[in-house]
Amino acid sequence: MTQELARSSPASTEPPWLSRLLAPVTEVRPGEAVTALIMTANVFLMLTAYYLIKPVREALILALESGAEYKSYMSAAIAVVLLFAVPAYAKIVDKLPRRKLVVGVSLFFALHLMLFFAASLSPALRSEMGLLFYLWVGIFNMMVVAQFWAFANDIYGVEQGKRIFPLIALGASLGAAVGSKIASGLIPLFGLFPMLLVAAALLATCAALFLLADAREAARSKDVQALLAVVSTPPKSGAGAFQIVFQHRYLLLIAAFSLVFSWVNSNGEYLLGKLIKAAAVEAVGRNEIASSGVGAYIGAAYGEFFFYVNVLGVLLQSFVVSRLIRWIGIGPAFFVLPVIALADASAVAFVPLLAVLRIGKVAENATDYSLNNTLRQMLWLVTTREMKYKAKQAVDTFCVRMGDVSSALLVYAGTAFFGFTVRKFSIVNVALVGLWLVLAVAIVREQARMTAAKVDPPGAS
Repeated sequence: MTQELARSSPASTEPPWLSRLLAPVTEVRPGEAVTALIMTANVFLMLTAYYLIKPVREALILALESGAEYKSYMSAAIAVVLLFAVPAYAKIVDKLPRRKLVVGVSLFFALHLMLFFAASLSPALRSEMGLLFYLWVGIFNMMVVAQFWAFANDIYGVEQGKRIFPLIALGASLGAAVGSKIASGLIPLFGLFPMLLVAAALLATCAALFLLADAREAARSKDVQALLAVVSTPPKSGAGAFQIVFQHRYLLLIAAFSLVFSWVNSNGEYLLGKLIKAAAVEAVGRNEIASSGVGAYIGAAYGEFFFYVNVLGVLLQSFVVSRLIRWIGIGPAFFVLPVIALADASAVAFVPLLAVLRIGKVAENATDYSLNNTLRQMLWLVTTREMKYKAKQAVDTFCVRMGDVSSALLVYAGTAFFGFTVRKFSIVNVALVGLWLVLAVAIVREQARMTAAKVDPPGAS
């Protein structure tokens, strides 16, 4: 088998022009381009699948009486389920090598989508599946994306990851944008629930792409036997996902950072929604729109907001992220988003107007989806395989979701008991961003220390 792998080395079969074609996005060296494109296509299809099923999720839960209220409670329910799902996933990691793990989990979720489609054919079951499907999507979208990036961190070394991750993250940005557009075009033609089958087919394709990427990276290894020993054996220690996080200072810092940045972002989303709703009410008061047109006004405002965020995010990911990381390094780049968030919160604290917040949130969200998302994944390049597959699930799912829960609790307490205005919520966000900056300093220092001691796995260049 090792001779077959050596003969099929991608470096000898890959056309040299392919790496040059990717140069506008990032530096991809000869022999790396095909695998990088496979990984980019994989996450593109994964995010496309997610955005195909989002409208199904919204339709099912909002069809319930008090569905909008249920949505606000579901973050806490998802966090509770993740307390059990993440340890269960960690036990699977102990039993399976990475190839069987990523393929098996992808097909596991694809099968669930087929079962939900079958349930949707029964009116009785369809009317009862809103909460369950919303909960399932909340688990699915976080766990599969965290697993994808764990796999990416596993097949790439530190130096490779710094160069190639911006390209792979571009696939995620494009998948989100394209998936939304495809859903808006396909649903009027085929209906809502067939999107579940399309998403299942995309996940099955992702499983095949995992196999292909894994095989190619095994083939390009300079020490095939060593790499085969790694990929064919699970990282077995028996330690649980949360246990690993609490055992390592670096992981604890990333966990705290993930919670705080998610909390800040969710607070900002609440304020944006509050000010857009207020603007709609004011427009009714000025007789600019009828009271029946409030929903359309809010929808149009969000449509414009998402358009600017998506366009700016793709532009940043395509032409800025890799160059910024290369020019100033991961450490300084890690401070770009919290500085933007601090400026946004501070500006709204002084001038609590929609126009001010909207500009800040466009810059903040576009930077989060591009630069910050890429940097968050790069933080794991210096960790062990067990940390990547186990601890990353705990951090990227439970800790991020707890940031949303913290925001919901703050909004409830602030509105029900303390009478917080937009200005006061923004002041809280300023304080939270201050904590974010402290955590960023500690993470950058610890990451630099671990990078200095990191030895790339076999096959990394």
